[in-house]
Amino acid sequence: MTMHATPLRVIVADDHALFREGLINLLKLQADITVVAEADRLDEIPPLLAQFACDLLLLDLGMEGHSLVDIASLAAQVPVIVVTASDIEDDLAEAIRSGARGIVLKRFAVKTLMEAIHAVRDGHMWMPPSVQAQVIASLQDTSRGNLTVREREIIRHVALGRRNAEVAKDLAISEKTVKTHLVNIFHKLGVRDRVGLTLYAARVGIIGVREQRK
Repeated sequence: MTMHATPLRVIVADDHALFREGLINLLKLQADITVVAEADRLDEIPPLLAQFACDLLLLDLGMEGHSLVDIASLAAQVPVIVVTASDIEDDLAEAIRSGARGIVLKRFAVKTLMEAIHAVRDGHMWMPPSVQAQVIASLQDTSRGNLTVREREIIRHVALGRRNAEVAKDLAISEKTVKTHLVNIFHKLGVRDRVGLTLYAARVGIIGVREQRK
């Protein structure tokens, strides 16, 4: 785990008051984490993100019935870890597709929350082992593709968090060529974005699930 000089600023969003308070009390015990705000309604979150500097959002997936549709817009502003009582594979997979960086099951939150937070802070994605394989499998069909050697190289670079320009420099090709390859790769694999591509790379062994982004 990487050590950080400044505390991680966290917003906790959950409409179950007792669970939300329990999470906050757990986080307050951590020297490297500061809870800057809390929310019990989805519509409270955007104003809080605008008001407070925030490094991570802990979001209840079942907030006000269902918060899946809100993850994409929130994840565009701040890393999101989904905290949920549900282990329905389709919902968890959709949360990842929408941009969530981690999944924590509520029944294991006391044991796994800090591991998930530190993993996401250090650039990893995090899911409990009990759902990891199923979620990744529901996102990708590894029989699709017939990838070329060059495409696998590009997938690895992108999955490790590198920008198109960095990939182009490392592989001695143009940035336009990288973009063209990515369009073809997305089409072959049926993925919509770099998150899906990263999960595919982890599933088929192009990178490790917990491999450090560079």
